[in-house]
Amino acid sequence: MTHVIEAPRADDAASLGPLQLRAWLQTYPCEDAGIDENWIREHRGSSATEEGIARWREFIEAARRQPDLLFCRVVRSGTEIVGFLCGRRDEVVTLGPMYLLEEVQGRGIGGRLMGEFLTWAGNTPMRLWVTDYNERAIRFYRRHGFKATGERELWQGKLPNVRMARDATSSDNLG
Repeated sequence: MTHVIEAPRADDAASLGPLQLRAWLQTYPCEDAGIDENWIREHRGSSATEEGIARWREFIEAARRQPDLLFCRVVRSGTEIVGFLCGRRDEVVTLGPMYLLEEVQGRGIGGRLMGEFLTWAGNTPMRLWVTDYNERAIRFYRRHGFKATGERELWQGKLPNVRMARDATSSDNLG
């Protein structure tokens, strides 16, 4: 199956909220952290509601109007969206969220998405948050020049995240 990466359309908002929840349910359950399906649905389930979908629609429209400040790409497999990557430009560029469903991981799609994001971001400092037990994502970000900063947070008082950053000179560290 061919995977197409493109800017989302306004009507894609109806898919992105539920996709984000599905990706969280695949990615974040962790008995040691006390994070289960119920906790995820309580804290991220709103992404799949009418309100969450409306927020996605607003973001898609804002990214269309301000492509220099907001980035969003979706991955289509046929008519289904199977992943996305978003970001924003402030004093530094912030990457996130980025998700690919499990069934399409390991096929180079994440690298293609990251390539588009890095081209958009240019040679500027970047940062992101990643869950500390999501070792696959941490390895992926390291391959693209990001390094742990030592900064940590507990999202919603429970999900352990670490900050990763990529300095402006990392553009030659791709691979």
